[in-house]
Amino acid sequence: MSCNKRVGTQTVELKNRPKLIAATSVVGPKEAEGPLGDYFDIKLKDDKNGKDTYEKAESSILYTSITESIKKANLSEEQIDYLLCGDLQNQITSSNFAARDIKTPFIGLYGACSTFSLSLSLGAMFIDGGFANYVVTGASSHFSSAERQFRFPLEYGSQRATTCQWTVTGAGSVLLGKDGFYPEVTYITTGKVKDYGIKDVNNMGAAMAPSAVDTIYTHFKDTGRDPNYYDCIATGDLGKFGRQITETMLKSLGCDISKIYVDCGESIYDNGRQDTFSGGSGCGCSASVFTGYFYKQLIEGKISKILIISTGALMSPTTTFQGESIPGIAHAVAIEFNTRR
Repeated sequence: MSCNKRVGTQTVELKNRPKLIAATSVVGPKEAEGPLGDYFDIKLKDDKNGKDTYEKAESSILYTSITESIKKANLSEEQIDYLLCGDLQNQITSSNFAARDIKTPFIGLYGACSTFSLSLSLGAMFIDGGFANYVVTGASSHFSSAERQFRFPLEYGSQRATTCQWTVTGAGSVLLGKDGFYPEVTYITTGKVKDYGIKDVNNMGAAMAPSAVDTIYTHFKDTGRDPNYYDCIATGDLGKFGRQITETMLKSLGCDISKIYVDCGESIYDNGRQDTFSGGSGCGCSASVFTGYFYKQLIEGKISKILIISTGALMSPTTTFQGESIPGIAHAVAIEFNTRR
């Protein structure tokens, strides 16, 4: 039996077009001082957010993002059918601990830095399939908690390579529903795991770029669209060098996205002024930039069609110590909103 929503090999068309009813971004002090600072909804003055650990701080900013999105929609937690979110911590504890204080059925997700588009994809499918009326999706990360888990103790003061990225302290959530005049999810292209043998943990952009290329190219092939259809194509977490690799690889395939292509990780910081090297990364990178900046661009009619592709490096400290290469994954979500109709 064929699926009438399946398009091509990896894409689905959402016939019922789930609506992005509300979105909330929360960021740390460094992110608030970056080029997109004015667009974020909530900006922390203390990256511990008044908590006694960075891990508790991350959980608290995700909780705030989720509950604020629910409030913006004038709904109660009990009216939300599912909460889908994830983070970078072992056993996604930031999300689990945020969810324990929210009166909503919870599904925890892990897609590394691709988790925001992963959660948005699945939440939209739930709505489109008639399994829910309202779903909240989101993701978070924190520089200090990620550094301690994946790299070195903060006190170590290790030197960073020029290809390194700075894990974003931030969270973003979207409340999806069936009705209303809001931006709509139209297509979802689910990525395949790609591994080109990169082993350098200081060059996540190079490890993730091939997955972004594959997903973007497949999206165009499946849908019959080309780059000119969109006002913006935004990868989530590649940084400066990963964006350059992605753009070059796509051009070699005859797909030039250079005029409309940006990367959330490259955009969130002023890399020279803020010493962030290649730019931002982490689950909270694409989550906060989309919910803080791009969602507002859609609502205000400054753009009407965007393809957001969060990218993730599927590695762990254990696999790194064992000399494994770094697989990548990327998921694309097409969002459209015509304010003039």
